[in-house]
Amino acid sequence: MERYYQIGGKRVAVVGDSLCTTLDAMPCMNPFHVEESSTDSFCQFVETEEETPALEKTIYQLTDLDTTFLFGKTADGYCLQQLMDDGQRLELWSHSDSHRLKIRGDWEHRMTRYALWLGYGMQGLHDGRLMPHGSCIVCHGEAILFLGESGTGKSTHTRLWGEHIAGARLLNDDGPVIRVEDDGSVWIYGSPWSGKTPCYRAERYPLKACVRLSQAPYNQMTKLPVLHAYAALHPSFPPAFAYDRYLYDLQSNLIGKVLSAVPCYHLACLPDADAARLSYHTLFG
Repeated sequence: MERYYQIGGKRVAVVGDSLCTTLDAMPCMNPFHVEESSTDSFCQFVETEEETPALEKTIYQLTDLDTTFLFGKTADGYCLQQLMDDGQRLELWSHSDSHRLKIRGDWEHRMTRYALWLGYGMQGLHDGRLMPHGSCIVCHGEAILFLGESGTGKSTHTRLWGEHIAGARLLNDDGPVIRVEDDGSVWIYGSPWSGKTPCYRAERYPLKACVRLSQAPYNQMTKLPVLHAYAALHPSFPPAFAYDRYLYDLQSNLIGKVLSAVPCYHLACLPDADAARLSYHTLFG
């Protein structure tokens, strides 16, 4: 069994009965489903029963709720291992000379979705794609990406745009895809990864600006110089990639290309309509 998806402007192939059945049951994948074509896939996720390669070096480890995540290097690539407290596990690995990622284990939905997100993000670094953690609004045919630590109010701010700014609507609330084109232009795409907000739009828009949010007892918006802009963007990309020199260099190079084309701002704000109006008028006049 095979499925094909168009994500971030590129085709993704998924191969394997259990994996395809699992994705068929996920509403987040449906808007991105496409029919088979002769176009080569940007990356492939292939279900396998092969033995998972051993981790020679753990790069990043995280425990979230009932699941432990291990990401590291194997003899010939990278590997993600996920282990739930109830014994379910899912593993994904790559080979350095291939765009094919192999996946095996228990097809629990949260683990499967995370494995595809990390695998897509890793492959995307080779092809001009970044996977920020942020909330993205669309207005007047352009996109604004709001960034910040968890709990700083990204989703609240984009909701306020939707309520108080005419024509504004949400593109993605957690994991959009940024693509740097060969001509240097920067676009942002909706994706199947939108956190707790079910917003899955197979659409793309030019990225007008990035805005780093922080909570404050006032509303103030400032355009950032390049060095401060890099510091504002850098924390919003997958932390697992920051601990590996090769992946980090690819990611840093793309962040630099984004900042050469897209302005970055800092918005210190209250969770109110005036903050949304301030950011709108600053960006659109």
